Amino acid sequence: MAEHDPVVDEVWNDFHSVVNMTGQELREWLLTNASGENAFSNDPAHPVWRKGEAIVNLLNKRQVDVTKDDVELMREVSEFVRDQLADPRREDAEWRHRLMSVGHDPLSPDSARPDEEEDLER
Repeated sequence: MAEHDPVVDEVWNDFHSVVNMTGQELREWLLTNASGENAFSNDPAHPVWRKGEAIVNLLNKRQVDVTKDDVELMREVSEFVRDQLADPRREDAEWRHRLMSVGHDPLSPDSARPDEEEDLER
């Protein structure tokens, strides 16, 4: 997507506001057994869950290089993270692991619940 698109700007900013892990942090997480069956594969050619790998690649891209598929993935990830944070279960390891598998660590100091974000904007 070479030309400037305000929709891409909005999706890009939203995605980067909910994803609080770097591409390297996410890749390292996805390569651990703790990330779960969906993230870790026994296939040596593709050891990481394909969607996780796509998110890692996206985190390593410049905004001007995103594709239509990337925009859709960013929307999907943002929606998933916001849905999960709407019902926080910080003591639930599986909940945290699901979020971490898309690049959001809910125990990170910069992780706010959606209602907290709204309060900050006021």
